[in-house]
Amino acid sequence: MEEKFKQEPSSIIKVVLFGPESTGKTTLSQDLAKHYNTVWVPEYAREYLQDKWDKEGKTCEPKDLLPIAEGQMKLENSLTKKAYEILICDTDLLETKVYSEAYYLGYCDPVLEEYALMNSYDLYFLTYIDIPWEKDDLRDKPNDRERMFLYFKDTLEKYNRNFIILKGDKKTRLITAQNYINQLLRK
Repeated sequence: MEEKFKQEPSSIIKVVLFGPESTGKTTLSQDLAKHYNTVWVPEYAREYLQDKWDKEGKTCEPKDLLPIAEGQMKLENSLTKKAYEILICDTDLLETKVYSEAYYLGYCDPVLEEYALMNSYDLYFLTYIDIPWEKDDLRDKPNDRERMFLYFKDTLEKYNRNFIILKGDKKTRLITAQNYINQLLRK
């Protein structure tokens, strides 16, 4: 059962956009994938939770986290096979773990936690909160951005993940991310 949360082996470089809601992760993922002529992995939780909201008028519940994690890894594993040299991930299971703990009083399903810590990536781009928050059906923490950013940063530090904080406007973030990715590609 738990194999569905595991990354399939691959030699490509994997980078993750990581951080609080409404910090430009999806836009940057798309822009990076276009620049490197590769694919990007969308955030499965957005599709899953938007569908839940549209059908039931409900937001995320703890029982949704494992199906979200499973869907995320299915997407990632599938798109890894289509990627060219690098895979851009709009999120990962570690981000799902952070949200689980932040929303459910520190709780994270042990299976989710195990694979969030086991799956590996070459670089994380932690997106800063210096761009305007945009409301949608799923976003709900406009006044909690700084605390959430620090939670994401602390998580990356706690688990010794290789990360860079991306600040500034869209163009500045893209150029900074490209510089770090180019370093990885040269190795």
